[in-house]
Amino acid sequence: MRRFSLSSLLSESLNAHQGWGRQWRSPAPKAAYDAIIIGGGGHGLGAAYYLAREHGLTNIAVLEKGWIGGGNAGRNTTIIRSNYLYDESAAFYEHAVKLWEGLSQELNYNVMFSQRGVLMLAHNVHDVQSFKRHVYSNRLNGIDNEWLTPEEAKAFCPPLNISPDIRYPVMGAALQRRGGTARHDAVVWGYARAADALGVDIIQNCEVTAINRGPDGAVTGVETTRGAIRTKKIGVSVAGHTSVVMAMAGVRMPLESFPLQALVSEPVKPCFPCVLMSNAVHAYISQSDKGELVIGAGTDQYVSYSQQGGLHITTHTLDAICELFPQFTRMKMLRSWGGIVDVTPDRSPICGKTPVPGLYVNCGWGTGGFKATPGAGHLLAHTVARDEPHPINAPFTLDRFRTGRLIDEAAAAAVAH
Repeated sequence: MRRFSLSSLLSESLNAHQGWGRQWRSPAPKAAYDAIIIGGGGHGLGAAYYLAREHGLTNIAVLEKGWIGGGNAGRNTTIIRSNYLYDESAAFYEHAVKLWEGLSQELNYNVMFSQRGVLMLAHNVHDVQSFKRHVYSNRLNGIDNEWLTPEEAKAFCPPLNISPDIRYPVMGAALQRRGGTARHDAVVWGYARAADALGVDIIQNCEVTAINRGPDGAVTGVETTRGAIRTKKIGVSVAGHTSVVMAMAGVRMPLESFPLQALVSEPVKPCFPCVLMSNAVHAYISQSDKGELVIGAGTDQYVSYSQQGGLHITTHTLDAICELFPQFTRMKMLRSWGGIVDVTPDRSPICGKTPVPGLYVNCGWGTGGFKATPGAGHLLAHTVARDEPHPINAPFTLDRFRTGRLIDEAAAAAVAH
């Protein structure tokens, strides 16, 4: 009897339906590489792809302790937008959106990027003032955003309830038309296939257990469950477990890990045209290509590595969704889950060099990791290859926590997703 692994099944399926032309490679690790990326999610695979394509470093390995895309890359709610308040954040996320817009052509793989628009509801005077500030700030940065009246919001999203009698009446909305969604596993496989074609070794079931350093403090390699590997450059991109990996090199990170709650409904025919977010009730909703309503809430109030759905999904968040969209009250929940996110004190990411020579880190995205995927991979690759940050990710350094130059997008992101 022939035995199948998950990777071989996915490989054969993709070979059959996408015309790969050759089987997926999962080689044994070499003794040495020019660079190693720890973490086989979208950010890590993206970094490996751009290292190979733009910087000519093809002797690269991506090390993943499980299977590629098996972490947060496959547990997110697929929202993409760049309507952030501060200049630094707006530049980073806009860089990512521009890459998203050409990613399917770049990778020759359909990542199902759909610019259906992201609508952010205002429910009180503070929301109105805050979102209008976002609109003006975004326009100054050359990023599209516009203010809608309640009636215009309903015209854009017909299922929306704008009755003045509901608990959180809609007083208007900010709309970024270029925002939208993509298919999370398609992004992972698109980058994996493209990196593989350039000669990158993608090694699954290979957990890093130690980071080795030489007498001068620089990295010299890693110990893994599949043996020791030598390298002088290591990029760490392991959402939710960054502190654990970085501690292997003696680096303490300003991070906490929280479960982020989400769920999907049973699939139905197309009925929801956009992404809609509500900060006051902390809920957001879109419809996937399979027909499921994708509904998300916030992070749990306690640190944890649990990946189980929280009870507030079935109370506060769904109560809010059913009030805004009464027609969904008869829908059945299909499954719920919690993804693990790293959160920094200022709720903005870290992407750059570390005090350890040859060690680079990309983390702290909180709930904004998926939308940043191509941008984070692109800029991490630049930093690893040149040993210096790109101007876009230069503000997102570890040093900001020492100097107090914080970016602090906690409330400015409009909602924590």
